[in-house]
Amino acid sequence: MKYVPTKVRRSLRVLGEHATIQRKLLNLTLADVAQRAGVSINTVRNVESGKAVRTDSLFAILNILQLLEPAVDATDPYQTPLGMACAIDQLPQRVRR
Repeated sequence: MKYVPTKVRRSLRVLGEHATIQRKLLNLTLADVAQRAGVSINTVRNVESGKAVRTDSLFAILNILQLLEPAVDATDPYQTPLGMACAIDQLPQRVRR
């Protein structure tokens, strides 16, 4: 079996917990999410239990759960401390005319 770093396993588990909570808040069953996302119920179960699934399946499920945009926005490099610092360094110090 392929080695998966602890931080990645933990993140998958937390993401699965968040997906479960969101599904319940939306009052959807596993079958509802699976049907709307075009995946199997087992795939939804795997996401919710923190197991690895194909990226396109994960994104389809997150889309149904209204979590896709926040997930994509969270990966914006300019929203990280490093990205913000680099963006500030790249801004011109003054504007010449």
